[in-house]
Amino acid sequence: MSPIFHIIKKELKETLRDKRTLMTMIVIPILLFPVILSLTMKTSQYFANEANLKKIVIAFDSKYDAHPIINELQNLSETDSLLEIRGIADFSISKELIQKDSIQAALFIPETSKNALPVVIYHNGTKIDLLSRIKEKIELVKQKTILWQIEAQNIDPNSISGFEYQMTSTASAQETVGKLAGGFLPYVFIVFGFLGCMYPAIDLFTGEKERGTIETLLTVPVQRWKILIGKMCVVVLSGILAASLSLFGLFISIKGLNLIKDPELLGIINNILSFKFISVLILLQIPLTIFFAGVLIPIAIHAKSFKEAQSIITPLNFIVILPAIIGFLPQIELTAITATIPIVNIVLATKDLVAGTLNYGHLFISALVMCFIAALAVFVSYKQFEKETNVLM
Repeated sequence: MSPIFHIIKKELKETLRDKRTLMTMIVIPILLFPVILSLTMKTSQYFANEANLKKIVIAFDSKYDAHPIINELQNLSETDSLLEIRGIADFSISKELIQKDSIQAALFIPETSKNALPVVIYHNGTKIDLLSRIKEKIELVKQKTILWQIEAQNIDPNSISGFEYQMTSTASAQETVGKLAGGFLPYVFIVFGFLGCMYPAIDLFTGEKERGTIETLLTVPVQRWKILIGKMCVVVLSGILAASLSLFGLFISIKGLNLIKDPELLGIINNILSFKFISVLILLQIPLTIFFAGVLIPIAIHAKSFKEAQSIITPLNFIVILPAIIGFLPQIELTAITATIPIVNIVLATKDLVAGTLNYGHLFISALVMCFIAALAVFVSYKQFEKETNVLM
């Protein structure tokens, strides 16, 4: 047999004897991906069901209270508990009410033309889960107004198609892009921020134990917590640098390589890249990266070898990716409740930042939560670093 095959057999046998390697290579991928997929689908389904149970409020100008379309909508709402038809005296504020989610749609009924009755339906284009439900209600009313058109306008029944309507979003182009595609941005800096922390954390703690230099370092007349903070700062800076450079590379690709041809979309991206945007993004990154460092360092301190540390930390990549994926779900928004969920709050806050709809009260809650768990992670790291059995081989 060829020496190459002897080597393959020997190394494969050594690899398969390592239980941690088997866990990383076989067990975790088999079990973790179904769990991640299941949790993502269940989360998406939960919020979709919540959206389907939400009452749709359709507003109209109260001066059209007796209009046949409004009458049909009122009749429909009497049999549908999830539909409310509301007249408002000042129709000019309807778009503002839609953006505040006080109402979900508004009907603008212009003067009746001879051949059709064009109706404009204002809605928030970022809430795609509600759009189909609004259209469904309007289509039901459209069918019921056919008879009214025949009687009122004396039109050939074969040429009647109900009434014409157009859906018009009240959301700006930036808000639409941010809400529907803004989840990609936090996904990038979360994943690269974690990876940027991972290898320095392993090298600065487990690596030093393997090289036998940790004992020498601990003989220096410096308090141990100062050594920990110094090493942790390097890990945090590495994570922030990796995340920042990944975003920088993304923006350079967009602007330098001329990947986006649409001038409107390019204009939106240029507007997003403001000093305010970059400042808040850095503010969000710092506690998140400290949290990553605080999670990784205790593992690196406890591990006896680089291989052991890597085999334990690698599955954490998938755990970090799960909340980052949640940012792609359009049904989930930043609220006082979601602002308390670590990592998810950063994802949703970044989406709102991109969309230009960030609520600074929710941002404050998110930052407070992340600072708290970052401080907790630092404390755990300190307790682990204090144990001689963890630091010395």
